[in-house]
Amino acid sequence: MGYITYINLLNPLWWLSVGIILFKGFAFVDAAIRRDGAYRDADKKTKTFWLVLLGAALGLDLLFGANFIGSFLTLGGLVAAIVYMVDVRPAIKALTGGRGGKNDRRNMGPYGPW
Repeated sequence: MGYITYINLLNPLWWLSVGIILFKGFAFVDAAIRRDGAYRDADKKTKTFWLVLLGAALGLDLLFGANFIGSFLTLGGLVAAIVYMVDVRPAIKALTGGRGGKNDRRNMGPYGPW
């Protein structure tokens, strides 16, 4: 193991940067697996909007590094990922029953869920 790699592994800011990149990656993948109609049904922005926004945020961090102390791009992308995870994702999951691609109606009775 090289000297630079060893120092990075001991640096808590490096771990925080890796966590930010993983969080943005999870948000992007989650947005990609949700069906397009669920975004409209939940009265949120379109799937394309979220994929472009989250993909740009992730791509910029992968290209330039997640420097959350001095980079407004990293912080802006992190805010976008947080908004997706706490607002858009729960609304879509409520409509699709927690499933990504289709509306699973296994626990639906004639008058609603049971």
